[in-house]
Amino acid sequence: MPEQASAPAYEFPVHRLRRVMKDSTKTPLCLVSCGSFSPITYLHLRMFEMAADYVRLHTDFELVCGYFSPVSDAYKKAGLASAEHRLRMCELAVDHTSNWLMVDPWEAMQKVYQPTAVVLDRFSQQINGVVGGVETTSGGRKQVRVALLAGADLIQTMSTPGLWSDEHLDYILGQCGTFIVERSGTDVDDALASLRRWKHNIHVIPQLVHNDVSSTKVRHFLRGDMSVHYLIPSLVIEYIEQRGLYRKDSTASGPASSLLDKGKVKAEDAEARNQTLEATGA
Repeated sequence: MPEQASAPAYEFPVHRLRRVMKDSTKTPLCLVSCGSFSPITYLHLRMFEMAADYVRLHTDFELVCGYFSPVSDAYKKAGLASAEHRLRMCELAVDHTSNWLMVDPWEAMQKVYQPTAVVLDRFSQQINGVVGGVETTSGGRKQVRVALLAGADLIQTMSTPGLWSDEHLDYILGQCGTFIVERSGTDVDDALASLRRWKHNIHVIPQLVHNDVSSTKVRHFLRGDMSVHYLIPSLVIEYIEQRGLYRKDSTASGPASSLLDKGKVKAEDAEARNQTLEATGA
């Protein structure tokens, strides 16, 4: 794996990690969602619940934890609130709506952009290397599989030549695996055709109740002085209102490519792509 950048001192959150498995015949699983979360929405939260149902009903995994990993301020994207604000909004959302999700601040604390593969590798190091995995019912221990949870648009970028390094693709899809939530207007089957070597590690989750809320739409409503109730958690709304966030168009400190969102491009290409591609509101 690529070398990780040094991080300020912090504590890896494990307060909701299930330390003992319920069914030791299964493989313990940790789901990680990487993105801007500017702001976090109910769909971001709902994706974890859809994934939890899918894991329980259709796989041999046992879900033991889930994490949001917000991107750092190094991702200079239009409409992106500071990492401090985005972290706090994610924390408010999970603390008051979930009993198993957590927010890891490490990626958001970094001074340089961290590729998704590096972020996932660090989760594995923390959960398996530092914590030591999880305990089985018989008293033994098992390593936890860390997998990426994302929307279907991610798979489309992975199937586009040149956007991801082969090394990172092989790590994410080959070693970790992904759980992809279907999204309207995205042809998952077409994207999977060029990723068939990793097909066994790509789990597509159907969205049985259509939901297309996005951070972009929420920011648009806020700028237009429109209600966002029932699109994002009420405590997040209060936080936004108290600090006057998203009330006008603003850029963090320069343009960035939407392909960077969720860690979609190679770290070494990030600066060049920032300079040449237009920002989007995703």
